[in-house]
Amino acid sequence: MQTAANVLVGLVATLHVYILVLEMFLWERKPGRGLHGFDPEMARATAPLAANQGLYNGFLAAGLVWGLIAADPTGFRVQVFFLCCVVVAGVYGAATANRRILFAQALPGAVALAAVLLAR
Repeated sequence: MQTAANVLVGLVATLHVYILVLEMFLWERKPGRGLHGFDPEMARATAPLAANQGLYNGFLAAGLVWGLIAADPTGFRVQVFFLCCVVVAGVYGAATANRRILFAQALPGAVALAAVLLAR
């Protein structure tokens, strides 16, 4: 079960690295614009906000990687903390921005959190 939990945490970390790249570097290009259906002008106007969001997603990914490489009990605690942050951010994003965030961010975070807790 520990291996499955580690794989799920790694996948959630990878997802947040992808979001970082999308929001910080590809926001004004087709992949970033397509995410929200923005035209080039709207993408340009919102790029600083997206870059800020991307940076926060990078912090989530870094915390999850830290949790994977740190020895227990620190590693376990760090994983639980950052996965809870992922879930809360996903629920908030779904409530305030786009319902898809619930399935794209909160659900994977919750599944990984459950696996980490069950593996304990």
